[in-house]
Amino acid sequence: MTIPPDPRSLLYRPGLLSPEEAQALAAETLRACDDGELYLQFIASEAFGFDDGRLKTADYSRDAGFGLRGVSGEMTGFAHANEISTAAIRRAGETLTLLDPAQAAPAPPPRRSNRHIYTEASPLDAVPFADKVRLLETIDAAARARDPRVAQVSVSLSGSWSVVEIVRADGFVATDLRPLVRLNVGIVAESNGRRETGSFGMGGRWLYDRLFDPAEWNRAIDSALAQALVNLDSVAAPAGEMTVLLGPGWPGVLLHEAVGHGLEGDFNRKGTSAFSGRIGERVGAPGVTVVDDGSILHRRGSLTIDDEGTPTQETVLIEDGILKGYLQDRLNARLMGVAATGNGRRESYAHAPMPRMTNTFMRGGSDDPGELLGRVKNGIFAKSFGGGQVDITSGKFVFSCTEAYKIENGRLGAPIKGATLIGDGPSVLTRVVGIGNDMCLDEGVGVCGKGGQSVPAGVGQPTLLIDGLTVGGTG
Repeated sequence: MTIPPDPRSLLYRPGLLSPEEAQALAAETLRACDDGELYLQFIASEAFGFDDGRLKTADYSRDAGFGLRGVSGEMTGFAHANEISTAAIRRAGETLTLLDPAQAAPAPPPRRSNRHIYTEASPLDAVPFADKVRLLETIDAAARARDPRVAQVSVSLSGSWSVVEIVRADGFVATDLRPLVRLNVGIVAESNGRRETGSFGMGGRWLYDRLFDPAEWNRAIDSALAQALVNLDSVAAPAGEMTVLLGPGWPGVLLHEAVGHGLEGDFNRKGTSAFSGRIGERVGAPGVTVVDDGSILHRRGSLTIDDEGTPTQETVLIEDGILKGYLQDRLNARLMGVAATGNGRRESYAHAPMPRMTNTFMRGGSDDPGELLGRVKNGIFAKSFGGGQVDITSGKFVFSCTEAYKIENGRLGAPIKGATLIGDGPSVLTRVVGIGNDMCLDEGVGVCGKGGQSVPAGVGQPTLLIDGLTVGGTG
């Protein structure tokens, strides 16, 4: 797609809607509400899938629409349409007449910010179609040439670019241009009739340039192949309660699911989280500090502003084991009498915002990762995770390991297959007995689901030593 000189022209079309009309409509439709906004969005996206040695999918889509949300007390009215026009917005405004009129003064607008934490350019038109296909072909051929045990290679490349404008009844207008790219490599290795898989992905809010760097895509191949080959030698996982050493980076997805969701404002306002009403209490071991930060440059989970117009920020949730606060959108922040934290997020214009994580991670400690390994007499090392399930109310979780090893007398032993970690978020933080000095964020592939909405998110942590997690095994 070719980006016009003014990307806002993708939202505003002569005869349909002008910026002035959008502001007048926001004021008209939201006049009896405490809060709310007119959310306009244009999004273009593409995805390529290369499998079985050939291009299997090549998708391109464009979409544009609006979501109109009005908030009165605890009630929310929301309507959306994929037609951005004065008539459609006015029809949507009829939904808001069902709300009780606001009893309080309108909520003040978000604070303004001139900060930009990613490029405003689109990745989609920066590289020709043929070059994207050629990259997938090159990665496929290079992966197959790496090792005779490579039986299958899957490569996917995706990118999107979104123009967002938030228009409020009080005259506040904020615009954001959001790029997002991702590359994934999956490899199936086969030996003596046994097949195992390995995968690696990377991405962020940047252009395709980095993904076309041979050093980067070769690193993706090497990492996916190494995982597949390790798993070819894996043995059945042990079972029982044991010491677990978690690797840095992506294993922070356990923290995201088991703890992060329980720290979102809506669950805590309603009293349905295991962390409800516990501000100021110890919820983790000394040294455990958990942060959500949507303002990190170019990260997958980052946003210049959230989907209500609030600038993102660093929010300390747990500090040295003490619960300090929750993640807030505007609605829950107002009802709980605290400040919004820039965590009001939505999947698209067709969804209302809710409190969501951005980049959520545990800060590093002072322990040497090798020394932490040496402390373990009998346990497992979980290097990478796959899927998991979490119950927000109790914090109980089950996570499957995609790469893990036995630990015997302070040394890594055989790789294991079929290991699952079972526990609950609130207690797992209290069982942390070692925090590595190697904190890192994941490579930029996280997708967070909540309430039927999916948004990009980041995770991270240092190497963590946890005393007494239940391991579900196969042996």
